Amino acid sequence: MSGSRRALVLGGGGVAGIAWETGVLAALADGGVDVTTADRIVGTSAGSTVAAQVTSGLPLPDLLARQADPALQTPELDSGVSLEDLWAEFQQIAEGAADPVAQRRAVGAMALAAATVGEAERRAVIEARLPVHEWPERDLVIVTVDAVTGEPRLFGPGSGVEMVDAVAASCAVPGVWPCVTIDGARYMDGGVRTGANADYAAGFDRVLVLAPMAEPEEPSWARLAGPVEVIEPDAASLAAFGVNPLSPAVRTPSAEAGYAQGRALVSSVAAMWH
Repeated sequence: MSGSRRALVLGGGGVAGIAWETGVLAALADGGVDVTTADRIVGTSAGSTVAAQVTSGLPLPDLLARQADPALQTPELDSGVSLEDLWAEFQQIAEGAADPVAQRRAVGAMALAAATVGEAERRAVIEARLPVHEWPERDLVIVTVDAVTGEPRLFGPGSGVEMVDAVAASCAVPGVWPCVTIDGARYMDGGVRTGANADYAAGFDRVLVLAPMAEPEEPSWARLAGPVEVIEPDAASLAAFGVNPLSPAVRTPSAEAGYAQGRALVSSVAAMWH
């Protein structure tokens, strides 16, 4: 529909999510539906990395190769954190918090107290992920959460914050990676708010959401008006993610599974998007 304003929402899901989303986007583009031309792109955690990558000017086939081909993959750290223990800690915090903001503050306190690699070491990983480090001239929204106040903060072009720092903050999984210091404040993973933060696409006529991780209860896209399509991992993609979506070893199978899933969805996405 001529004149429709479109938004692409890219949710969190570890390095598996980065690879899977890249595969889906590359497959859609190969099928004639390049959704990365959206009027707004909202990126959270893994999705913030993908958002920065697809607006970098590097073609989607090259971005896919950087995920699928082990020889082209950028260096990643192995967290060494037990996800089972981490999810149990998150659950305990959720049960003890009075409201979502209190819950985010409690997660932030846990994140700030966690023993992790240093900020500089983690930042180098994010630098390597991103083909360019300057903000694009696009409506790009990177979602983070203030680890002390629990309030979300959005970064984008014109924010005065380096894109590498914004993406590093959005990818700072509590208890796994260090909170990121920006202007004296500490920021953590935007997925602490919701997995995809699709409500930041409110007001757009057509919205495509890639959600590597399911959102509990009412999802962030539930109240969006107009056509909305949500792509979540199919069985083959979930199998590719394995038990640890943060493991660098899952990148190749996750990218390949995402591409296969995306190819099967070309027609349905095209019908909504165009």
